[in-house]
Amino acid sequence: MKFVAVASLPGVILIEPLLFEDGRGFFMEMYHKEKFSEGGISEVFVQDNLSRSEMGTLRGLHYQLDRPQGKLIWTIEGEIFDVAVDIRRQSPTFGKWHSTILSGKNKRGIYIPPNFAHGFCVLSDAAVVFYKCTEFYSPSHERAIRWDDPTLSIDWPILTPNLSEKDEGAEFLKDAELPSLDSLG
Repeated sequence: MKFVAVASLPGVILIEPLLFEDGRGFFMEMYHKEKFSEGGISEVFVQDNLSRSEMGTLRGLHYQLDRPQGKLIWTIEGEIFDVAVDIRRQSPTFGKWHSTILSGKNKRGIYIPPNFAHGFCVLSDAAVVFYKCTEFYSPSHERAIRWDDPTLSIDWPILTPNLSEKDEGAEFLKDAELPSLDSLG
């Protein structure tokens, strides 16, 4: 496995797995505690999630207060435009974002640390996304930032996404309740 730190957002790490392919298909490791620790990801993951979304769906930008989640994300089928946003007010990269294409073809993964917002939009007919979390999902702690917040200026590849009610009503970054100092990592 190859672990590539994202220079523009410290803590965000791209993962390029070692792929074994032959006429029958392929094999790859999606998680190996020792290798990930050597690659800079030593967190303990406590919950696995799987979602399937149709083309044009945008999920995010989500995060949790007080119980922040680090996320290890893979796209099993299809293709997504994946985004991490630094929402730590005291960070020198506050409000900065990084995007990457994750797909069933390129088999890349990404690690997004706690106290970052995460979102993605589906570029293919459908996409199946698998992610591991470092904290349990807590509806009472979940928050969202508007996907089209002008202060972030994320260059989303879709103009009129299919959004959930929660994402349609998300706060702008300037108004959002963000992690407190004592929860920052």
